[in-house]
Amino acid sequence: MSKKNEWSSKFGFILASAGAAIGLGAIWKMPYVTAQSGGGAFFLIFVAFTLLIGLPMLLSEYIIGRNAQAEAVTAYKKLAPATKWVWLGRMGVIGCFLLLTFYSVVGGWITLFTGYALTGGLIGDGIDAGQIFGAVTSTPSTTLFGLALFTLANVVVISLGVQNGIEKMNKIMMPLLFVLFMILVGRALTLDGAMEGVKFFLYPDFSKTTGESLLYALGQSFFALAVGMSCLVTYSSYLKKDVSLPQAAGSVVTLNILVSLLAGLAIFPVVFATGLEAKAGPELLFIVLPAAFGQMPFGEIFLALFLVLFLFATLTSSFSLYEIIVAALVEKFGLTRAQLTMILGVVVFIAAIPSALTSSVLSDVTIFGKTIFDATDFLVSNIILPIGNLLIAIFVIHVMQRERVKAELLQGSNVSPLFYTVYRLLMTYVVPVAISIVILYTIYEKFIA
Repeated sequence: MSKKNEWSSKFGFILASAGAAIGLGAIWKMPYVTAQSGGGAFFLIFVAFTLLIGLPMLLSEYIIGRNAQAEAVTAYKKLAPATKWVWLGRMGVIGCFLLLTFYSVVGGWITLFTGYALTGGLIGDGIDAGQIFGAVTSTPSTTLFGLALFTLANVVVISLGVQNGIEKMNKIMMPLLFVLFMILVGRALTLDGAMEGVKFFLYPDFSKTTGESLLYALGQSFFALAVGMSCLVTYSSYLKKDVSLPQAAGSVVTLNILVSLLAGLAIFPVVFATGLEAKAGPELLFIVLPAAFGQMPFGEIFLALFLVLFLFATLTSSFSLYEIIVAALVEKFGLTRAQLTMILGVVVFIAAIPSALTSSVLSDVTIFGKTIFDATDFLVSNIILPIGNLLIAIFVIHVMQRERVKAELLQGSNVSPLFYTVYRLLMTYVVPVAISIVILYTIYEKFIA
C-alpha cells in the first residue's frame, strides 16, 4: 500500500473515524430525535445500544478492513473469494452514494447558514432565523447553490488524498469543534430555565419509552457511528498493524457519545429557556442556534465560528462517504484520484437535485407517501443500514476464519483475550437479534400495518 494511502498516526485515524461518525447524526439528528422520543430515557437507551451493538459493529468493520488491507469492495472479495460477499462491499458503495444525495443537501443548508452567520445575517432586530431557513429550503436556486458549494469542498479535500486531505482536515477541525461546543454549553447552562432542559434531556422517565422509541435509539446508534455501509472498512484498510483496534474503537465511541451529550446540553436548555418547540424536527438546530448565540456577548462571532466548525463536522462525515466510492473505483477505471473525484462530485450533485428541490418545485412528488428527500433517507437509514449491519455481523462471525478475526482484534493491543470472547458473544447473538428486530419492524410498519 502506498504511504499516501496510510494514516500518518493513530491519532489521525481516530480523529478521521470520529469525524466520519460525528456529523449530522450526533449534532443535527440526535437532538430532535431525542425530543420526539421522550428525552432522557431515549438518550440512556441510545448510549446502551451504542456500547452493546454500535461498538462491536465498529470493531467488525475495523477488523475486516485492516485484515484485508483493501477498500470495501476488494476487502470482501479478498477475504471470501469465489463467493457473492463482494456484493456487501458494493452495497456499501451504493448506500454511501444514496446517502450523499440527501446528506449533501443538508450540508448545503449548513454552508449557506454559515455564510449568513459570517455576514451577521442570523442575529439582530427583526431577523427571524426560522424564516431564513424556510427561504433557503424553498428557493431552488439558493438550495442548489449551497449544494454546489458543499460538493465542491468535498471534491477538493478528497482529491488531496488520505493524509494531505482527510487526515489533515480532521486534525484541525475536530479539536476546535469540541472547544466551541464547550463554550456554547457553558452559555446555554447559564440561561434562566436552562435546568428544565437539562432535566428533560438527562432525567430518564421510562414511562415515555415505547417500542418505537427503542427502535429509533437502535437506528440512531447505527447512524451516529457511521457503521453498516463499510465506510470504516475502507478507513481501517489504511491503518498500520501496531494500532490497537479496541482502543481506537473505544475512543471513537466515547467521542461520539460525548458530542451527542454536548449537543443535547447545548440545545435543550435553550429550547426550554426561550420557549421554543423541542419537537420541531430537522430544522430545530437551524432555529435554536441563532437564539442561543443571540443571548451571548459577541454572539454573532461565536455563532459564525460554531457554524463554520459544524460545517466541517458535516464535511468530515461526507469525506468518508466519498472515500469509500473513490477508493473502490479509482483503480478500476484507471483514473487519477483527482479525476475520479471531480467526476463523482458532478454525479453526486446531479443525483442530489431531486432531494434539494423537495421543499420547492418537487414538494408534491412522493414515493410511498414520502417526499423524495424523506424516501431516500428512509431507504438508507431504515433498510440499507440495518441490512448492511446484519450482513457484516454474519460475515465476521461465520465467514471469516475465527483465528484471523481474533488475531486482528488483539493485534497491537494489550486487552485480555476475554475481550474477544465478549465481542464474539455480542456479535453472534445480541447484535444480529437486535438488527433483525429492526428489520422486521420496518417491514411490518411499512408493508403490513
